[in-house]
Amino acid sequence: MTNIKKIGITLVVTLILGFAGFKLLGNKSETAVTYVEHVVKKGSIKVQILSTGVIQPENKVEIKPPIPGRIEKVLIVEGAKVRKGQILAWMSSTERAAMLDAASSKGAQELKDWEEMYRATPILAAINGTIIQKNVESGQTFTTTEAILVMSDRLTVKAQVDETDIAQIKLKQKAKITLDAYPEETIEAQVDQIAFDAKTVNNVTTYIVDVLPDVAPAYMRSGMTANVTFNVQNKSEIIVIPTEAIKNTEGRSLVMTPDPKDPKNKPIEHEVQLGLTDGKKTEIINGLNEGDIILVQQFKISDKKSGSSNPFSPMGSPKSRSGK
Repeated sequence: MTNIKKIGITLVVTLILGFAGFKLLGNKSETAVTYVEHVVKKGSIKVQILSTGVIQPENKVEIKPPIPGRIEKVLIVEGAKVRKGQILAWMSSTERAAMLDAASSKGAQELKDWEEMYRATPILAAINGTIIQKNVESGQTFTTTEAILVMSDRLTVKAQVDETDIAQIKLKQKAKITLDAYPEETIEAQVDQIAFDAKTVNNVTTYIVDVLPDVAPAYMRSGMTANVTFNVQNKSEIIVIPTEAIKNTEGRSLVMTPDPKDPKNKPIEHEVQLGLTDGKKTEIINGLNEGDIILVQQFKISDKKSGSSNPFSPMGSPKSRSGK
């Protein structure tokens, strides 16, 4: 027998066996459509948008000295609340520092005389706010390019909101902030500003939304990671059904209901008008009332020979009915 004939016979046998196996499996099980009864009830829907962001100062001010010199005394610590014009530290110019060092070598009285003749220069707070960085200590020298102190007026969350959600974000909209460092604490807040310019990272377009805490807690720090929940819309005491019970056909929203003449008959389609949805639940504005029965379509794999069903299928419920 030639190799070509052997190959041909092998292919034929393989096809026959494969077809037989397919028929065997096909006869053994099938997918059946079933329906589970659901009683229409009133409930509530809360639509929210989730976002992440970073705590940052709304206005950050770096205090740099007008001339190089030396810090004689620092009067505040990091985290201190200060008012505009408050003295934060005393400094000497390079020349004054040199004269004081020379006078100090001649005795305490000589140093005191020079200190009274040439007063130190105060460093003042530029705004009302909080000291978030203190970069110098008493006796440390500095240049005019160095920020010896950094202030912020208030801390906000710079939240990144996807462009698909930005239309639902409004000024003064209520929000809640949760910090990764303090996951059990919730901070009430509101939208303070929405960026006009978008940022695109890895083909994802987002807008920066400033979320301002109603009261910033003492543990809130610049640079912390925050999770923000924007409250878009809340409704209560409304007719709601599982979203999976709804199907859309040619622009119509339909649910399946039992045949009022005989519930054992094939379910019938019933048109409804939809309202708010959170993805899992959907509001029904018109078409259903509290207490009505709808049918939620589900699937199960049944064994033709034994009549058994998939033990992991939710259709094992005694309330399920066949769609056949």
